Amino acid sequence: MRNADCGRRNQDIPPSAFRLPPLVVFDAIAISPLNASDRFAIVVAQWNRPVTARLLDGALETLQAAGVTEANIDVAWVPGAWELPLTAQRFAQGGRHAAVICLGAVIRGETTHDQHINRAVTTALSQIALTADIPVLLGVLTCETMEQAVARAGGNVGNKGGECAEAAMHMVGLLKNIPPA
Repeated sequence: MRNADCGRRNQDIPPSAFRLPPLVVFDAIAISPLNASDRFAIVVAQWNRPVTARLLDGALETLQAAGVTEANIDVAWVPGAWELPLTAQRFAQGGRHAAVICLGAVIRGETTHDQHINRAVTTALSQIALTADIPVLLGVLTCETMEQAVARAGGNVGNKGGECAEAAMHMVGLLKNIPPA
């Protein structure tokens, strides 16, 4: 009888061969608290503003609840999701911000335009984070309908803006304890 996974004949292997190695416990890298000097940039798309304004509210509430002052939060409104990466790049490369949070809402229409926007924005934001070596958070909703977007911007699915702010603070605290290469 052949084993389909490796193409070898099944053999009787004594149970002693299956001894597990001792449990290895790794030290988790600590998340440092934010400093009073940690600044956050938020880039928000104006397109679908009823949704994106709610995402911004969630991000601001989350940051301020964690002790980030208004003076340490910069908000820039851009026309749409397509314009998020350039502004995020300026903030990321400026050296003043610990993280950049990008918020937008791209809702499917009658064409595939949304897919092209989503793919390009996602790829660009990822590249900016890696190049600038700071967290750049993707808070761009990619929904089929306006109802889905509203549900994710403070509705029954939560607020993705607030979730991005939480992730930004987590990453800032984590990266404080991981030296750059």
